[in-house]
Amino acid sequence: MTALDPTTPGPVTPESVTPSPTTPDSAELAERLRTALQHLLPALRSARGEHGDLTPSRQAALAALAAHGSMRISTLATRLGIALPTTSRMVELLDAAGWIERTPDPEDRRASLIALTDIGRELLRAARREAAARLATRIDALSPEERQTLSAALPALESLA
Repeated sequence: MTALDPTTPGPVTPESVTPSPTTPDSAELAERLRTALQHLLPALRSARGEHGDLTPSRQAALAALAAHGSMRISTLATRLGIALPTTSRMVELLDAAGWIERTPDPEDRRASLIALTDIGRELLRAARREAAARLATRIDALSPEERQTLSAALPALESLA
């Protein structure tokens, strides 16, 4: 082989490196993901089935209690990012429906803690099962390649969450 032979390896220079696929732009990915979620969420929240009183905000409150245990109303308001008076009204409705219960706060008897009841826990499970079933129907409509891509993307999506 000679120096003029094109198969002879030479020094690596920026011009001699084949460009690798570029990492997608974060802003573009964010916009596409936001748009997809914006279209998926209503489908997950719709068709409330037997749970007509379970609005998305009430379901979020029950989910916060399921994930974090009993808490004060002010803590729930902070977790949900909504005003305390709005949360207080929602807690009244959740309590009246039997989905939560109030107990005195052992650290401050003037305050109360709220927690899910068994009825509230089962309601949340049922609503989640129904939403998963609606989403599974949509996933069934994807091609095998799209399902594989979705499966491969789940770890990254879970990291974002």
